[in-house]
Amino acid sequence: MTEPQFTGVLLYDGDCPFCSAASTAMRRLEAVGVVPWDDPAAQAFLEAQFGETPFALFLADIEAETVWAGRAAAAELCERAGMPVLVQDIVDERYERVADAVQFVSGTDRDVDPFHDAYPLADDAAALFDALAASGSRTHVPNA
Repeated sequence: MTEPQFTGVLLYDGDCPFCSAASTAMRRLEAVGVVPWDDPAAQAFLEAQFGETPFALFLADIEAETVWAGRAAAAELCERAGMPVLVQDIVDERYERVADAVQFVSGTDRDVDPFHDAYPLADDAAALFDALAASGSRTHVPNA
């Protein structure tokens, strides 16, 4: 039996503990896969969506025709994973500090996470979604 196509993909930095935790939260969502930010398919998708490859947490959903970025991606992840409102509020409140810490630890001189909103999925990015989803790994753990 073939794996079902993902309808959502989380792009994350595998070296970032916050991002890795976010990808773990996706275990409840069968239709969402994860792709490391530096994967070539992720880089092509981001370039098509934003005209650059911003360094942030992203959640792309082909059915919703939306890409959530940064704080908005974290909030959407919390909501989809069914996390309590208190956890959602803490994630939102701490997100900027975590992004700053990741920038410092990674030694990158680029602005980390300049995007914090939900964006309509660009046509050029939508055309690359299947390739992005094909690069995704499953985090979903079926209920026993």
